Amino acid sequence: MRRIGIFGGTFDPVHLGHLRPALEILDALSLDQVRFIPTGMPPHRNMPVASAVLRLAMLKAALADESRFHVDEREITRTQPCYTVDTLAELRREYPGAALSLIVGMDAFLGFPAWHQWQRLFELAHVVVAHRPGWTFRNEGVLGEVVTPRLSASATELTRVESGCVLLQPVTQLEISATLVRDCIAAGRDPRYLVPAAVRDILIESKCYAKR
Repeated sequence: MRRIGIFGGTFDPVHLGHLRPALEILDALSLDQVRFIPTGMPPHRNMPVASAVLRLAMLKAALADESRFHVDEREITRTQPCYTVDTLAELRREYPGAALSLIVGMDAFLGFPAWHQWQRLFELAHVVVAHRPGWTFRNEGVLGEVVTPRLSASATELTRVESGCVLLQPVTQLEISATLVRDCIAAGRDPRYLVPAAVRDILIESKCYAKR
């Protein structure tokens, strides 16, 4: 069974806090690839600061040296809100029989009940939640009711079926956010070691996020 990770976000900009957990999940789940999907018009947050063209360029530069990471451009040019459930449905049609794993951070996972058709996500893919080691999921509320029966004890279970499992996967979580990177640049500081070197070069040349 083909194993594909799905990692969406604004990537405004992409930074090491995105890349290290994605690599660890790729290896822990023995995924064939991780598809990074930059959003065009996010329905649950403000519009990105950087243009779609620039965010795409930075993401391609960041992933260039890892052959198992792929940039998926299907959302970034859309002029309508990009719902994860719609993207997963497209991917399910394109990869019949594959085990799809939606990779999300803990904050996004806890906010699932506010997502469009969120319970359908589990019909289309597994959900892999990147979190700090030692964290315990509290099976409370509507999220707990839906998730608890789907919890998997190991990554092996995600290779037996195409969708429907939830895996809480410990990763090295770096205290880096896109807001931190943007604020760093706006303050005139160097984003070195917060983003890949190739992304830093683009940021310096474009002066994106620089205070005006």
